[in-house]
Amino acid sequence: MKSELYEISKRAPPLHRLRRLRKSESLRLLLKETRLSSLDFMYPIFVDERLSEPEEISSMPGICRHPLGRLNDEISQVIALQIPAVLLFGLPMRKDARGSEAYASEGVVQRAVREVKKAAPQLTVATDVCLCQYTDHGHCGVVHNGNVDNDESLELLSRTAISHAEAGADMVGPSAMMDGQVGAIRRALDERGLDDTLIMSYSAKFASGFYGPFREAAESAPMWGDRHSYQMGFPNRREAMREIEFDVKEGADIVMVKPALSYLDIIRDARTQFRLPLAAYNVSGEYSMIKAAGLKGWLDEKRAALEVLTAIKRAGASIIISYFAKEAARWLKEAQQ
Repeated sequence: MKSELYEISKRAPPLHRLRRLRKSESLRLLLKETRLSSLDFMYPIFVDERLSEPEEISSMPGICRHPLGRLNDEISQVIALQIPAVLLFGLPMRKDARGSEAYASEGVVQRAVREVKKAAPQLTVATDVCLCQYTDHGHCGVVHNGNVDNDESLELLSRTAISHAEAGADMVGPSAMMDGQVGAIRRALDERGLDDTLIMSYSAKFASGFYGPFREAAESAPMWGDRHSYQMGFPNRREAMREIEFDVKEGADIVMVKPALSYLDIIRDARTQFRLPLAAYNVSGEYSMIKAAGLKGWLDEKRAALEVLTAIKRAGASIIISYFAKEAARWLKEAQQ
């Protein structure tokens, strides 16, 4: 029976042999559909005004909190690797109930923006606009009677965005998931004559289990409760499109899906439905699990990381925010040599 089937297959060989397209490295390179580049990346940087030396984050191997005085060292590496943009997060000297250091003119992010723009005016500087790193309760807005007050928080988020833009930020990234935050910030910026400042909105930001290492890095974990009342539930796909749609109508220039790896379907939906540039945040937990498995020898870190980053771009992301950005840029550069 086996030999009879073999004879039949020889008389009717496959008409389409897709393996022909993969038979050599040069052909595979020529026909590659998705090409990853350092120019796709935005690199997140933690700036801590309490430090005098860089301090590695235990749950994010290779990633540090940086003191203001040593920030130029990190920026020099970013420039050398041809990464076009950074995203700044701040850790303040002190915190209070209203996160006042978030919108202080001499706050850590405001000073960091000035330092970066002075050292590398050609670099696109984006800032995270939220209160969680600056509040003593760790929530992303003003809290009254155990609840985050959406509308009162909009004023403080707007003040934060203005202070970042006045310091020289090219782009502000509201991440608090307060309803109406994009519209409030757009109006506030325009009224101050800051109409050239872009808004990259964390439009579809899910209440994810992959944020743990970031919360250690930014010291931003809520002191009580959780963020499920304002961040999105991860089972909801259509709701994500509504969130993005509202931000587009309110004036967002760039929209974002966060996290990226577990939400590739959301990235694809957003790319199909909206014409705005689309960012995807390859978050801390996604970074750390690959790092940990690589350090254990359970997988090839470089191969896995590049596969994930390529998948994010293949899904439709215009900008990939990733802690792997510097390493990936090096790997891609080496591959071209």
